[in-house]
Amino acid sequence: MIKLILFLSCGMLYLASFAQNNSIITSRNYPQGYFRNPLNITPDASGTFGELRSTHFHAGDDYRTQQRIGLPLHAAAEGYAARVRVQIGGGGNSVYIDHPNGYTSVYLHMDSFNDVLTNIVRAEQYKQQRFDVDIALKPGQVPLAKGQRIGDAGNTGGSGGPHLHFEIRDTKSQHPLNPQLFGLHFTDRFNPTISGVTIYDLNDGIFNEHTPRRHQKVKAVNSSRYTLASPAVIPVNGKFGLGINAIDRHRTGGFRNGVYSIELFIDAQPISTVIFEELDFNTSRGIHSYIDYPYWKLTKAKVQKSFKDPGNPIDIFKLLENQGIIELEDNLVHDVKYVVKDVHGNCSELNFKVQNKATYIPKPNPRLGIQHFSYNKENKFEAPNIKIDMPIGVLYDQLDFQYSEGPQVATGYSLLQKVHNSLIPLFSSYKLSIKPTNLPTHLQTKALIASVESGSEGGKFENGWVTVNTRNFGNFYVAVDTIAPTITPRNLSNGKNVSTQSKIDFTISDNFSGIQSFDGYINHEWVLMEYDSKNRHLWHRFDPSLPKGTYTFKLVVKDWKNNEKVYEVKFTK
Repeated sequence: MIKLILFLSCGMLYLASFAQNNSIITSRNYPQGYFRNPLNITPDASGTFGELRSTHFHAGDDYRTQQRIGLPLHAAAEGYAARVRVQIGGGGNSVYIDHPNGYTSVYLHMDSFNDVLTNIVRAEQYKQQRFDVDIALKPGQVPLAKGQRIGDAGNTGGSGGPHLHFEIRDTKSQHPLNPQLFGLHFTDRFNPTISGVTIYDLNDGIFNEHTPRRHQKVKAVNSSRYTLASPAVIPVNGKFGLGINAIDRHRTGGFRNGVYSIELFIDAQPISTVIFEELDFNTSRGIHSYIDYPYWKLTKAKVQKSFKDPGNPIDIFKLLENQGIIELEDNLVHDVKYVVKDVHGNCSELNFKVQNKATYIPKPNPRLGIQHFSYNKENKFEAPNIKIDMPIGVLYDQLDFQYSEGPQVATGYSLLQKVHNSLIPLFSSYKLSIKPTNLPTHLQTKALIASVESGSEGGKFENGWVTVNTRNFGNFYVAVDTIAPTITPRNLSNGKNVSTQSKIDFTISDNFSGIQSFDGYINHEWVLMEYDSKNRHLWHRFDPSLPKGTYTFKLVVKDWKNNEKVYEVKFTK
C-alpha cells in the first residue's frame, strides 16, 4: 500500500507520494522471501547498489566469496535462463534469469557455467569463432528451479577479485533495482558516515572547475549526528548549492559502500531527495555530473551534489526544488539539515546554519572560453587543424569552450590540439578530427588519435583528417601504431609433449591501440582461446578426446590497427 510520506529526519516525517519500507523511501512494494541468497554462505558485501564507481553507479550488490573461486552459484528463484554472456572485461561470464513475477536476476564474473549452459556457450563460440558471445535464449529453453546450480562464482571480466556481482532488474525495463529491497540483506547496524559538506556559489548559473567551492569539515556529535567542525554560520550571497561526502560501512573498518538516500532541507522544507532505489544503464554515466567531477579528478574525493546540472539525464532525484539551487530571500539565519540513510534505515544527520550576508562577496567564475557551447544545442568548432562536431546531449551544462594549439608532438604527426580540459565530463561522444602533418601515405592506415592523458583514443584516416568519436576533452595529437602485439608462451615450446597438460597458456599484450582479436588453430582448425584481459592471460583447454599424435598450433593476435603477430609451433600429445 502506498503511503504519503517522506522523512524529514531520523524520526520525523513530511508529506509526499512515496511508499514506506522499514523507514526508508520506496516507490513500490517489493516481494519479500521470493528470492534466496545466490550463495550458500552467510552474505557479506564488498560493494552495494548505488555505490559511486569511477564511470557509473554500481547496479547491484557484490557478494564476497571468501576470496575463493569456484563456490557454487544458485538460481535466486524459479525461472528460466534468458541470456548467457561471455564478455572480455565488464561482467565476464554472466547469466540472466527471467522470473515469472516480472523480475530478472543477474549473476556476473562467474568462473564457469553449469553443463547445460556451457554446452550452449561453447556451441555459439565455435559457430561465431570468437570467445566473447552474447546469447539470447528462448523462454523455457533452460528452465531453472529455485536454488538450482547455474555455475560457479569467479573473477572473470573486469572483476578486481573473486566475488559475485548480483542484480535484480525489472524485466520489462531492464532497470536494476536495489536487491536489498527484496529482503536479501547484509548485516548492517552502522549508520552512514558523513565526512564533509561543500557550499557552491552559483550566481553565474554555470557549474564547472572554476565554480567557487567552500569545503567544510564536519565532526561527529554521536554515532548518528554531525555538525560542522566550526560552529560559525556559513555566509551566502545569492544563489548557492550544497554537496555532501557520505558513505556507508557494514562494520568497523569495512568497505566504503553506497548510501540509500540523501535528503536536504532548509528550515524543514525539502530541497533535494536522492534515492538509490532504481537505476538506468542508459544514464548511469551521469554520475560524472552528479558528483563534483572536477574536484574528484583533482583529489579523488566524491562530493555528491544536491543540485542537478541541466543536461544530466539521471533520474535518482525523486524531489528537487528549483534544480536544488537555493537563494535566501532574507537576512535571517536558516537551518540546514542533511539526512542520510542506508537501505536498512540506519540514519545520520548533519545540521548547520546559513545566512545571507552582503559582506560576503563570492569569487567570480572567470569566462575563459573562445566560443560558447550550449548543452541543449548542437555545437561545432573549426580551426585550421581541428574540427569538432558535438551533438545535443554531450554536455551537462553550458560551456565556455577553450581551445589552443601546441607544438608538434615529438612522437606524433600533428600539432598538439588542446581541446578544453579533462576536468569537464561528457555524457556521450562527439566527433573529433585532427589534420595530420607529414604523415606518410604508407602510415595512413596506422594513424589514430592519441590523448596525452589516456593514450590511444582510436580513430582512422579519412579525407585528409584523422577522426574519432570520443567522450573526453584533453590534449590530443595524431599518432601511428605500427608495432604488432606480443605473444609470450607460458607452458608451450616447439616440439613439447603436452600429454600431462590440460591447457596451453600465453601472455599477450599490445603497446598502443590494444588487442582487437586472437585466434588459435590446431592443424588449421579454429579452436577456442579464452582470455582474461586484466592480467593479459590467454589459454586453450585441450579437448579430452584429442587423440595422441603430433599437431601444429598457430596463434594469431591482432591490434586495432591490424598489426598482426603469429606464433606457431608443433607439439605432441
